[in-house]
Amino acid sequence: MAKPIIFLPEALAEARDAYTWYEGREAGLGEDFFRALSGALTYAARNPDTPRAVYRDYRRLLLRRFPYSVFYRNAPDAIHIHSVFHCSQNPEKWLKRMKRENPDDTGG
Repeated sequence: MAKPIIFLPEALAEARDAYTWYEGREAGLGEDFFRALSGALTYAARNPDTPRAVYRDYRRLLLRRFPYSVFYRNAPDAIHIHSVFHCSQNPEKWLKRMKRENPDDTGG
């Protein structure tokens, strides 16, 4: 059975920004982005532990066709989406966010 998906506010804003950017480039491209995102989220909901952890218990999925990664945690109640991250950005950005969410964290 698939788990529910819960977006953290920053991740939801990132997904919306990507949709807006792609839709502004070509009508329908934002919808294509959301379909790719939806496919990745469906996979995560059905196979939450399949992708290996990339930092602590955070896991990463790559979107098809679009240069984005989805970082999430498999919690007992749901899949928590922490970032919808454009791959051209500095990876330190998502790592800082994960560390901020875990202030007692001392490393990977």
